[in-house]
Amino acid sequence: MTQSDGELQRKLTWRDGFAIALLVPVSIFAALGPSIASIGTLAVATLFAVSCTVGLLQNYVYAELAGMFPNKAGGVALYAHEGWRRYFSPIGAIASFGYWAGWSFGVAVMALGFGTLVQAEFFPDADRTVDLGPVDAGLGHALGVASLVFVSWLNMRGIKFTALLAKILGHASAALILIFTLGPFLLGEFSTDGLTWKLTGGIEGWHVAVVFLFLFAWSAYGTEVCATFTPEYEHPKTDTPKALRLAALVTLAGSTLSPLGIAGTVGDDAIAADPGGMYAAAFAEIIGPASWLISLLLAASFLLVMNGATADSGRALYGVAKAGLTIRQLDRLNRNHEPHVAILVAFAVNAGLVLFVGNPLGIIFAANVGYVLANVLALSAFLLLRRDRPGWPRMIRLRGGWIAVAAVLAAYNAVILVVGALSPGKAGYGGLNEQLIGIGTLLISVVLLAVRVVLQDGGRLRLRDDTPATPPPTAQSPVA
Repeated sequence: MTQSDGELQRKLTWRDGFAIALLVPVSIFAALGPSIASIGTLAVATLFAVSCTVGLLQNYVYAELAGMFPNKAGGVALYAHEGWRRYFSPIGAIASFGYWAGWSFGVAVMALGFGTLVQAEFFPDADRTVDLGPVDAGLGHALGVASLVFVSWLNMRGIKFTALLAKILGHASAALILIFTLGPFLLGEFSTDGLTWKLTGGIEGWHVAVVFLFLFAWSAYGTEVCATFTPEYEHPKTDTPKALRLAALVTLAGSTLSPLGIAGTVGDDAIAADPGGMYAAAFAEIIGPASWLISLLLAASFLLVMNGATADSGRALYGVAKAGLTIRQLDRLNRNHEPHVAILVAFAVNAGLVLFVGNPLGIIFAANVGYVLANVLALSAFLLLRRDRPGWPRMIRLRGGWIAVAAVLAAYNAVILVVGALSPGKAGYGGLNEQLIGIGTLLISVVLLAVRVVLQDGGRLRLRDDTPATPPPTAQSPVA
């Protein structure tokens, strides 16, 4: 299959996709401490197990959808657009910006974590700040912005550089995960005495549990990033499902065992007293007192998340622009075949979040509003595409029972979205401002869609699109 200079290039294997997806089990470290302090380790581990199992099942659905559109960028957002465009075409823009926010805002969270960590460990006396209004920005914020510059520059150099950094940093992240998941058990430091379950019974307890399932969604579902790189796999028929399954299984194991290993070493009470210090405390018990080493491993892990999330969010914006659903300026690739304009937009947004919001947990909440919505729309799109395009080529075709599974998954995500978006205070993760950021991002997508269709393309905004029953000859699915 040939590709022009204006298209993404097929240079990746499933190992590259899996390496990039290692960012997902690492991402739980950003908010694990406050979560344990709030509901207890046993509840956190249980809810992560539930959420990661949902993510694993969703990846099977996304493998079939990726096989339907193996030459198109956009991942989950693209699948939502293709399924819903026949019924309400603006859904594509809304899903795309929701999905983009989920990945892109996560970069800001990790940049804040990186800067704060490096400052605390290596520059503890650098306490000068600049008043920016909502935030007193200090060295940690500056280091966070510097990390954004680095990962943005690297991503614009080409996907092979992105994958190479993922592999390098992945070793540090894998070491971190193994230390916290297996170390306590192998070295005899694990004890159940300090583990707690703080969720109460009754409706109130269930309410809080659903809110946390909503908040854990990105960390549990994020392995779907492997599907986003389908247009860049050398053998999409085999590379896509293999990367999706393996990444989801590793995330399930890591996200469940990590909180148990850490809290089983230091205890929930110690974590509640100092959520940010639990990693160094656990590391000291398992390996020995070397806070600088755990700080380096965590910093490398944060860079890994930022690197992969930048790659994915850039492709999400590029894909939606390529489909004509947002301003055409985002439909650009540089000489390295990277969506450089989309990457620069993400950098500007994330730098603003670091400097003018500065609340990692609130940013996570705002990001999840659009991200979970995108998953609801993509899962329901699977059902619509099975009905509306039965003759469309599918490199991967699930058995009929998966239709019911997809319906249940879509309903589950719709419930946690409604409950979670309306109840941020239940987990202490945000309030009205964060709700407005999440909803505002979705509304902006509709405005930009109108600009593209009416002002740039000279057309009129249509609520429904005609969809072909089979792909045109020039867009036939490649056979691996």
